[in-house]
Amino acid sequence: MSEHPRGTLRVTVDKETGVAVVVLHRPERLNAIDLTMVAELRENWRQFRFDDAVRAVVLTGAGERAFSTGIDRDAVVPQPSSPYMQDDPLLAVGPKANDLWKPVVAAVAGMACGGAFYLLGESEFVVADTTAAFFDPHTAYGMVSAYESVLMAQRMPYGEVARMVLMGNAERMGAQRAYEIGLVSELVEPGRAVEAAVRCASVLAGYPAAAVQGTVRALWAAGEAGRAQGWAQAPHLVALGNLPGERQAELFAGRGRGEPRIR
Repeated sequence: MSEHPRGTLRVTVDKETGVAVVVLHRPERLNAIDLTMVAELRENWRQFRFDDAVRAVVLTGAGERAFSTGIDRDAVVPQPSSPYMQDDPLLAVGPKANDLWKPVVAAVAGMACGGAFYLLGESEFVVADTTAAFFDPHTAYGMVSAYESVLMAQRMPYGEVARMVLMGNAERMGAQRAYEIGLVSELVEPGRAVEAAVRCASVLAGYPAAAVQGTVRALWAAGEAGRAQGWAQAPHLVALGNLPGERQAELFAGRGRGEPRIR
């Protein structure tokens, strides 16, 4: 087994089982994704394409509080003035965006929200422990949930994803509800999500790699047309619907008011 600290990532590869475990490692920031992590994730996925010792991947977050809380609010991403163009760094963070077709199993404990759905949406399935909670705060901050909504609409019933992305900070989908609707495929005791995900990934890594990767590619292809159409609209919707940055910051500053309902 080899370990490779990569800045904001901790990567462990077990060459006997063929399973790599990738840990988002910014626990002090609830594993929020900054521009450094974007670059490191992209490099990591692309390296895995050429590493035949890696046949399946488990993706998780450091600590017990969060899988990831999405884009780091301190990340500065300049935007063009045209509504036809948007720079979204999270479009590059997932394995599929980087042409990796080895299976990825997400292991979730604690919060998974907002931009975390770029990663969950490009994982084959999700294992979670009972502390997991899923929500999308965009609307509460005067922002359009566009790409996240498109990805989650292919993982959840329409009414469930609509409620999650529209209710914003007011409520969170608990682990049990996420399991009931199929967003989570297996629910385990606190602290056991990575163990359960590795168990599944080890099975996948033991099968003929070409057959597994071809199946992953076929599954992704099944939803490509819908994603492409949804994402084509996303830049315009974001440009039209987002409040100015100063107003978003004001709303974000009041984020601690009231406790969200867990359902």
